[in-house]
Amino acid sequence: MVPKKITTHILQNMKANGERISMITAYDFSFARLFDQAGIDVILVGDSASNVMAGHETTLPITLDQMIYHASSVIRGVARSLVIVDLPFGSYQSNSKEALVSAIRIMKETGAHGVKLEGGEEVLESVKRILAAGVPVMGHLGLTPQSIYKFGTYTVRAKEEMEANKLKSDALLLEETGCFAIVLEKIPAMLAKEVAETVRIPVIGIGAGKYCDGQVLVMHDLLGINTEFKPRFLRQYLNLHEPITQAVQRYIKDVKSNDFPSEQEQY
Repeated sequence: MVPKKITTHILQNMKANGERISMITAYDFSFARLFDQAGIDVILVGDSASNVMAGHETTLPITLDQMIYHASSVIRGVARSLVIVDLPFGSYQSNSKEALVSAIRIMKETGAHGVKLEGGEEVLESVKRILAAGVPVMGHLGLTPQSIYKFGTYTVRAKEEMEANKLKSDALLLEETGCFAIVLEKIPAMLAKEVAETVRIPVIGIGAGKYCDGQVLVMHDLLGINTEFKPRFLRQYLNLHEPITQAVQRYIKDVKSNDFPSEQEQY
């Protein structure tokens, strides 16, 4: 029996009922299937693929075609989870028509359930045009990694009153425009609490404290595959780096010593 699919409507009901929303990134079929079978609510095909899959320093280099490839792979592994795909840098900022074309390509070529983009008032026309085409949109405020060169640092955002007020205003604008949810990244917990209590749509946090309606983490960080990234907000649930390294080292040793394959492992 296929479990009940998660939809944007179900996420709205989860917020209304006080049920927290679980969200994780995935970039391929195998991990997506594992996460889906584990019961994750939302899978984000994040532009963090630029970092953890391609080895770039920032999220900026990844292309729309590459995001479509990753999202297509993820969708094939999912039966229940809601799958949201990041619009990559350069695919929506220049004008709203390009934003719509990018969103439609993702929806048509991947089978994903919605898109996510960074920014508030400055990308509102793009949000409106994408929503008008019937594509669900998740917003993203606070630390917006695609703007890292403008910020110059990955430090906590919206600590100052002016930036905090803009973030609150942007959250309301995104809700009023029709976004089904908002990600808040690396902002003070009490500011995130205020936003989550003000807007009616789900607020998903990453480094935004415990008062959000849900949480999202990058799979490589959560599973301990990436050992270099250790911010305060990260809880590492597994340390896959060590056992994977040890397993490969045992394999190398067995190959070198001609212990693998054994008589039982050949035809």
